[in-house]
Amino acid sequence: MHALELFAIGLLLIAVTVVIHAYGTLKWMNYLLAAFTRRNGVVVEKRSYHVLVLTAVVLLSLHLLEVFIWAATYQFLVPPSEIETLEMALYFSLVTFTSLGYGDISLGPDWRILSGMEALNGILLVGWTTAFLYAVLQRIWTFSHQE
Repeated sequence: MHALELFAIGLLLIAVTVVIHAYGTLKWMNYLLAAFTRRNGVVVEKRSYHVLVLTAVVLLSLHLLEVFIWAATYQFLVPPSEIETLEMALYFSLVTFTSLGYGDISLGPDWRILSGMEALNGILLVGWTTAFLYAVLQRIWTFSHQE
């Protein structure tokens, strides 16, 4: 594949994962507001722990889905000589998405653009997750320490 084709595929994957993350976080935020807050927006204090743990699990689940989408793409596009199994594609995708990059599996020169774009995608979405968790924690902290 040509670099421009890979770039286009990477942009499409980034768009898909951003839509998934946006949909997931907005749905989860609406659920949190409906299930764990009073009418005045205050988080029910005895449920704060549940809110934080469930939020982390939901957001990590979104990331795993996004990693799977990248892995499926690698499995479909990259020759079997480079990524032999779905497990190998998942592992490669996970270490690339998180920018961990062990380097024990790497793609050949024809495919490197995709892995770089996945790393950028992961940085963006992990930052988004961090900001969302911080916002939830800040809301809990602010309302639990008001007089």
